[in-house]
Amino acid sequence: MTPHTEDSPLRMHHLWSLREDTVVGWDEEGRTLVLSSPQGTERVEDPAPAVAEALRRMELGPVLLANLLQSNGGAVPGHDTYTVVLSVLRGISHVVIRTLSLEDLKGPVLSVVPMGRTARFSLVRLSAQRRVQLRPTVTITVRGDVFLVQCRTLEHRVEIHRPEAMWVVSLLAWPMTPDAMVEVLPLPAELTLAILAYLAGAGMTVAAG
Repeated sequence: MTPHTEDSPLRMHHLWSLREDTVVGWDEEGRTLVLSSPQGTERVEDPAPAVAEALRRMELGPVLLANLLQSNGGAVPGHDTYTVVLSVLRGISHVVIRTLSLEDLKGPVLSVVPMGRTARFSLVRLSAQRRVQLRPTVTITVRGDVFLVQCRTLEHRVEIHRPEAMWVVSLLAWPMTPDAMVEVLPLPAELTLAILAYLAGAGMTVAAG
């Protein structure tokens, strides 16, 4: 990995997409967006143009919501457009994939994929001085060039795409504080902490005694 310096600031992107098995389309009247997936069907009634465009783009792959909404210019009268879109996405979070990426053209770092009908995800910022470790029931397997971090009792799995994320996961085999991980790993501190926030949000970490 290229060393992080003040002349080459780290640019992280938090991306959103729909599961690949989710199809977005309009109902017969053209007023309701219908999302169909193996987990069921969701309906978004009378969506604002910004919501419809966000879901259309997310069906194609990961997007940076802020950039998408800015370029789309689809303001929602009387409301903050970003908040409106996020509200809709929370309602369909069981088909929404969250991805951490870097602006270095090397692809995503990791993705959190919902696996259950009631899956809800949000980033969890861990205490810098509190020791954490992998949940004991977590398993790590390989599928192609992706490491899958998952647990039968959790409603998300984490797909590791790059070695930076796997370095963090490997340290979690032992109780360790986020501060200690930042000191040990040859990564920018903000990247290490972001990877931890995704892992913790997916339920993969637990507090260590």
